[in-house]
Amino acid sequence: MDDIIASSVRTAYQVIDRTLIIDLGGRRRVLSSAPQGGGVALASYVLNHQVDGHDVTHNGRPRQLGDPARCLKQVAARYGLKGSTVGLMTAVPMTQLVMARYEAGPLGVECFATVGVANAVRAGEWGTKTAARQAEPVSRAPGTINLILLTNGHLSTATMVGAVQVATEAKTAVLLDAGVPSAYSASSATGTGTDVVVIVCSRKGEGPFCRYSGTHTVLGALIGQAVTQCVSAGLQKAKRESKFHHR
Repeated sequence: MDDIIASSVRTAYQVIDRTLIIDLGGRRRVLSSAPQGGGVALASYVLNHQVDGHDVTHNGRPRQLGDPARCLKQVAARYGLKGSTVGLMTAVPMTQLVMARYEAGPLGVECFATVGVANAVRAGEWGTKTAARQAEPVSRAPGTINLILLTNGHLSTATMVGAVQVATEAKTAVLLDAGVPSAYSASSATGTGTDVVVIVCSRKGEGPFCRYSGTHTVLGALIGQAVTQCVSAGLQKAKRESKFHHR
């Protein structure tokens, strides 16, 4: 795991076998697209669980697991986690986990990420007649970018949605700058077909209040910096392990 930037804002976590377990230190507000506990929730833990690549792909294409939410609940139970959890899945090995921390004054942001791009795609192309005629993806390596962002700030739901937007912009900028190609066309990729974003913030009265999170705000800047660091480092790890190739 790469601890890129040191900061006074630190969340307890551990990697056990193939699972990242982030202990939120009590119930915190979470907004996510996670397969288990997704949406708006109060949670005590966030999990990022590695599954075998053949479990999530078939002939190089994503496929549905039987019940990801049930599987992730079983993982939480296996590790004796009593509080509510938000769970993610990835085929990226936990040895490629990366992390970044940034702060400005009393406000801090942490990012945990696993980065795989074999399933890379440009937004809007998959499902179209043109894309449907494309050849199979060029690689069967792991292909999901999971971003888990935590801040000690208190965010409204609208502000959390804005944080997802900034995180996505930062991720896409890194992919475009790195020249990561879509696995389904000759276009540059903007993400993968199975990306997940998680935003965790403090509850009311437990951290500095952030009314906005756009790119003109301190919070937005911290999110952009942390995601940029993590996705860049994650791509480098994937490249070193021959998980993808630039054009």
